[in-house]
Amino acid sequence: MSNALEVSGLRKEFGGLVAVSDVSFTVGEGEFVGLIGPNGCGKSTTFNCISGLLEQTSGSIEIFGEDASELRPDQIQNLGMTRTFQHTNLWREMTVIENLLVPPRSQFGSSFRELLISLLFPANPAEERRLSRAYEVLDQLEVPHMAHNMTSELSGGQSKLVDIGRSMMGDPRLLLLDEPVAGVAGPLAMKIFNNLRKIVDETGITVLIIEHNMDFILRQGVDRIIVMNEGGVLMQGTPDEVRNNRAVIEAYLGAAGESGGEEE
Repeated sequence: MSNALEVSGLRKEFGGLVAVSDVSFTVGEGEFVGLIGPNGCGKSTTFNCISGLLEQTSGSIEIFGEDASELRPDQIQNLGMTRTFQHTNLWREMTVIENLLVPPRSQFGSSFRELLISLLFPANPAEERRLSRAYEVLDQLEVPHMAHNMTSELSGGQSKLVDIGRSMMGDPRLLLLDEPVAGVAGPLAMKIFNNLRKIVDETGITVLIIEHNMDFILRQGVDRIIVMNEGGVLMQGTPDEVRNNRAVIEAYLGAAGESGGEEE
């Protein structure tokens, strides 16, 4: 199996604070992998370094065999990687389908001239293909009925689904999802994971997903789990291996009495 993502010796410092230290892991093409750990362990910092939002202090990042360590976020996206954020940022005065149709990577309409043409001649083949793709994505997520709903009227869980759908419009090969079910009710959270599992199996896309709730993700059919604690990788393994690892249990129990909050 070729690697979609390879992180080697990743370190990120904020002044005198070491947020991530010597983090190394791989994600194979077509894998569905969870990245878990207590609040403040460095999960989001790791994501931000991978996606180019933060410059790592040291270490290397490869995406589909290409060195992405010093690339801008747009250059990383052109390698085939797309990510979401813990807090959704949808266009609230637009419908769901309109949010999905906002220009994804390398699509027709990415320049002002092409956008003007698409507005003047909305029935052109490229626009029809893009619209068809948007409905296909909504079908994959099992929410085609929401296509013409205003996003301002959606629940938190529905907004998360639209955010995932929008990220899929550019046909990414590697999708990074930052807590896509945070604050989402149990049944809808399970539906989101089930749909992601189905999409991975049917399309071969690679998914790396941050989740804070260990008990929840252990039941959701991921292939492997990477466990972080105190800025480093504590262990990697199958859900069963993670479930039975004493160090993982102690890390979560040790964090149980700490107050929650945003990660560094």
